[in-house]
Amino acid sequence: MAQERQKTTHFGYREVPVQEKTGLVHEVFESVASKYDLMNDLMSLGVHRAWKRDFVANSGVRLGHKVLDLAGGTGDIAALMSKRVGKNGRVVLSDINEAMLEVGRQRLEDRGISGNVSYALSNAEKLPFDDGEFDAVTIAFGLRNVTDKDAALREMYRVLRPGGKALILEFSQVQTGLLKKVYDGYSFGILPMLGKLVAGDEESYRYLAESIRQHPPQEELAEMMRNAGFEKVRFRNLTGGVVAIHSGIHA
Repeated sequence: MAQERQKTTHFGYREVPVQEKTGLVHEVFESVASKYDLMNDLMSLGVHRAWKRDFVANSGVRLGHKVLDLAGGTGDIAALMSKRVGKNGRVVLSDINEAMLEVGRQRLEDRGISGNVSYALSNAEKLPFDDGEFDAVTIAFGLRNVTDKDAALREMYRVLRPGGKALILEFSQVQTGLLKKVYDGYSFGILPMLGKLVAGDEESYRYLAESIRQHPPQEELAEMMRNAGFEKVRFRNLTGGVVAIHSGIHA
């Protein structure tokens, strides 16, 4: 038990006890919840909106499907998915952070999206849903903040029906040297400064930049998905690998 308590994981570039990471991540998103869209605009120079549209448009989700959106933030993916599943489908917007979930609920209600969307405060590593409950499970810009990614992937697999699809949109490993230099300079030089000036929170933005570099690159994440049980695992790079879309099918 003593050794178990000493296990560590990364929080950005810091090593922290495993049991502390969830709370530290919670503090970051508690801090940025009201400015989450601004955060994404700063981190992606506004391109995240196009990435998300691509992610949903190529998801394979159809009318009548039941979709679970993990780490759903302020509801961008849920809003797009609600249109795809239609009035007879259902989208469950889930997040571990209550402040983020409430912002998402308010945003969707303000846009008149309510009839086919419900909300769940839940941890991606231990989901409160039945086996085979969903046709698709999505997670956009959230997996890198999960402490035990393997556990989250296994849970995504568990709650999918046979033939159901998992879809992951996440910052990834840039594929060209020149773009990587520009991207690193922006991420570690400009982004924290903008976070301080615009959002009054330099440290949270520095953590978010560091968390991207600690996330498994494309091939490694694909292998993690296979180890969780997924078949037909594929990934597609966007913007030179700044982000990647991974997908896998429940066997």
